[in-house]
Amino acid sequence: MDAQIESAIEIAWNPSSEQSLKTQAFEFLNQLRSDPQGWQICTNLFTRDPKPSDIVRLVSLEIINNAVHSESLDGPSLIYLRDSLLDYARRMYGGSAQSQPDPAHLQNKLTQTLTYLFVSLYKEGWESFIDDFLALTTLPNSSTLRDNAPGVVLYLRLLGSIHDEIADLMLTRQGNEAKRNNDLKDLIRERDMRKIAGSWQDIIAKHGAHNDSVVEMTLRVLSKWVSWIDISLVINEGMLNLLLPLVGRANPTGGEDKVRDAAVDTFTEIVAKKMKPGDKTELILILRLREIVSQLLDSPPLNNFKGTARYDTDLAEAVAKLVNTIMTDIVRVLEDNKVENDTRAKAEQLLQDFLPSLLRLFSDEYDEICSTVIPSLTDILTFLRKIENLPSAYSDMLPLILNAIVSKMRYDETTSWGNEDEQTDEAEFQELRKRLQILQKSVAAVDQSLYIDFLSNLVAGMFSNLEQQGSQMDWRDLDLALYEIYLFGELALPNAGLTQKSQPNAVAAERLAAMMSKMVESGIANFPHPAILLQYMEICVRFPAFFETHQHYIPQVLENFVRLVHHNHVRVRTRSWYLFLRFVKQLRGQVGNVARTVIESISDLLPIKAEVTSNDADDDMSSDESDHSADAVFNSQLYLFEAVGCISSTMATPEADQALYARSVVEPLFSDMSVHLPQAKSGDAQAILQIHHIVMALGTLAIGFADWSANQTNRRPPPPKPISDEFSRAAEAILIALNELNTNGEIRAACRSAFSRLLGVLGAAVLPQLPQWIEGLLSRSSSKDEMAMFLRLLEQVVYNFKGEIYSILDLLLTPLLERVFGGLSEPISGTDDEIQLQELRREYVSFVQVILVNDLGGVLVSAANQGAFESLVSSIITISKTMSHGNLVASRIGFNCLTRMASQWGGPDIVTISENPGASRAPAPAIPGFDQFMIDRFHTACWEVMQDANFKPFNDAQAKQIMNEISGLQQTIYAKTGDAFIQHMQTVTFPQIGIDGTAYLRVLTTAADRKPISAYIQQLLKSRR
Repeated sequence: MDAQIESAIEIAWNPSSEQSLKTQAFEFLNQLRSDPQGWQICTNLFTRDPKPSDIVRLVSLEIINNAVHSESLDGPSLIYLRDSLLDYARRMYGGSAQSQPDPAHLQNKLTQTLTYLFVSLYKEGWESFIDDFLALTTLPNSSTLRDNAPGVVLYLRLLGSIHDEIADLMLTRQGNEAKRNNDLKDLIRERDMRKIAGSWQDIIAKHGAHNDSVVEMTLRVLSKWVSWIDISLVINEGMLNLLLPLVGRANPTGGEDKVRDAAVDTFTEIVAKKMKPGDKTELILILRLREIVSQLLDSPPLNNFKGTARYDTDLAEAVAKLVNTIMTDIVRVLEDNKVENDTRAKAEQLLQDFLPSLLRLFSDEYDEICSTVIPSLTDILTFLRKIENLPSAYSDMLPLILNAIVSKMRYDETTSWGNEDEQTDEAEFQELRKRLQILQKSVAAVDQSLYIDFLSNLVAGMFSNLEQQGSQMDWRDLDLALYEIYLFGELALPNAGLTQKSQPNAVAAERLAAMMSKMVESGIANFPHPAILLQYMEICVRFPAFFETHQHYIPQVLENFVRLVHHNHVRVRTRSWYLFLRFVKQLRGQVGNVARTVIESISDLLPIKAEVTSNDADDDMSSDESDHSADAVFNSQLYLFEAVGCISSTMATPEADQALYARSVVEPLFSDMSVHLPQAKSGDAQAILQIHHIVMALGTLAIGFADWSANQTNRRPPPPKPISDEFSRAAEAILIALNELNTNGEIRAACRSAFSRLLGVLGAAVLPQLPQWIEGLLSRSSSKDEMAMFLRLLEQVVYNFKGEIYSILDLLLTPLLERVFGGLSEPISGTDDEIQLQELRREYVSFVQVILVNDLGGVLVSAANQGAFESLVSSIITISKTMSHGNLVASRIGFNCLTRMASQWGGPDIVTISENPGASRAPAPAIPGFDQFMIDRFHTACWEVMQDANFKPFNDAQAKQIMNEISGLQQTIYAKTGDAFIQHMQTVTFPQIGIDGTAYLRVLTTAADRKPISAYIQQLLKSRR
């Protein structure tokens, strides 16, 4: 059997084995795992002498592990396995002449197996576990402790593995497992902890001078265990005398020293151990951590080699973790109001002592090291914010902290801005800046005056240097000053400060105005570095209020923008197009007098040149700013068209001039479209894309001219006729392209987008064109998603032009409904289709609801649309009855539509709902027979839904809303049909569902609103399920 297993393992892991043999081998090994005796055979294989191959032994251990960890072995089996593996460990790791330690990967697997045995037997069955493996650390017949390196390594591996299994806080433990682990830790503390701690001391003493790997491993194990053992076992004279030299030892080469780094990490874990505030401050003092940290920061790897390739970042990060832990604990002591005065005084002194080290690490050129201490610096500032009257000892810290934060926001000297190879580094730096910004805000929250004065002086100094040095000034310094101006606005602007609804700081607002004036006058817009130009534009856009009160600066800034939109750096150029739009849009009222000049100045940027990109083009871009593909550039170009619209349509510009400006932009686009349309019809990809871009540009230009948003609900005056006429021509051109190319989904999407944007400038002129828009946008190729989006647009049209749309709506309704019905009836294939169908249902019933809400319901039953009325009602009833999860909103709207139909065409109310309802009159529906139609169709739909098992209004909020609509519909039907409705329920509805119904009728006929009806039905449904 042993040979068979050995052969199967060799075949399974041999890359050259035939696949069929491999499959058989894996099947055999899977059976072996479930064989009750499989682990025993594998134990013999692993411990056999001569040894089989490493892979055979590794797989054997894996099968043993599976048996032990799954708790499938009984007591005698575990004892047998214990004896076999202990005997093996003594033979291979005991230090005899025959010892042959395993390679590292096998030691790891053996350690795992022994750890599982420890968990199972340490309480009872292998109480001598620690003693047995500790004995292996000393050579046979030796008088020197811990001199057997292979045994020491196995022992340390076991200790590390045991911690990971029973004490690692990073892993979540469930009930029984957590209790088991706590019991094992208690047993270790009771039986062996002092012995284990002594062994660490012995090992470091024995190997400290000549075996760094063993010492490092010991320190790593100690770091793990210290969190749950008695601190006195580690913090004693003997151990400290061994640890302190390791922390302070100097590497002759000045290079990496893993032992020193591990020793620093050990102190970090010791300090991090939970204890009382007084004990923690004493611990920090006893360990002389201030001296340790200072010596480390002054050591050659962190001092002499600073700024060179020999700088030891691993050591710096280890020290940063130590300082971060120390400072976090110090702040925790200071925040505790119950600590004694003596302890508080010590903690305050420690805070002062460690602050320079914290700021030194915070200011490190490596951002990873800076980030390591940000948590403790955040804790310090949070603590200071809580103190009402800041003592001078604390207030004196703030300038140092603020200076460090601001200095860290500066680009490093090695940074090369805009280099594509460094985009990731730049993105990480911007993320760090965001974290630093939060710290800077915290300083401002503690001392606003300091913050205002510090940044004012910084910015003033930078502009003074610019005057003296001009273009020779380091761009990094200017970038920092501009970035701080950008952030400074959070104090100076309302609702942008450190708290919600914050009021602007008057002093900050005054200083900001001075900064902005200096910036505009400085000529910084001519600085050669792209980053400075981008910052300049961003700031101009961020503070439009400044330009509203300092309008004499607008022409100068506008002139700079016009120049920068032509910049030769692609990132500056494309970003400036967006910022230019923002600037003119915010200051629309102040730029109208130079509209012609500005439009002429940027007209050379408006010609569209579509580029078809290959399918394998790199589209993995981190942001729009770094994406300079043809599509991204065109999307930025669209901002220019909107900007032209904004500038052209100011109140100060005569309507005739507005129309002239619009014409000057659209005429070239019309000509370009007519040139490319024949090629596009023949399938030319570039021509199709050109048409797409032209349509998008026309729509975007319209946005700029519109003073309102299509999503707004407020009424707006009709657009001036000259403007409306120009954009009517644009709409006609788009319709021509749509008619010729409506089988292309991207063209339809562009036209749909343009249609929504043209609404604001077309006014009622859009109505005669609606049939053409519907014909083009709802083609046979249109997806359900496209139909839903177009219906949403039509809802806006109906709302905005409800007084003028009746005749057009009467003409187009039936063809529109036919397209929608086709989409609703299409077969579903996949989740995406299901989602699109839900969206179409929702938009369809919303569209009908908008018609009814805006008193246009007559169009649904007009002579032209009577033929579609039955299908319309049936479709709404079907949607209302569909109780699938994604359809509940559509169902609610559907029932609301039915209620509105009942109110509109059901005639006058013939009963009075009250405590004593009187006899009803004869129904008088507006449409003959509609009274019975409501009972047969609307009422029946209500009760079908209420009997649906998926309808649960008692525990689903959306279903509860549907229940409310159903209750309202039931009330409306009763109000319109009276006794006929009561009789139908008594003779048909109640017998069918098997209830008495008397209580329901009493609620229905007497309830003043829907709530009692809804509550009764919910209780009824609950009782029947």
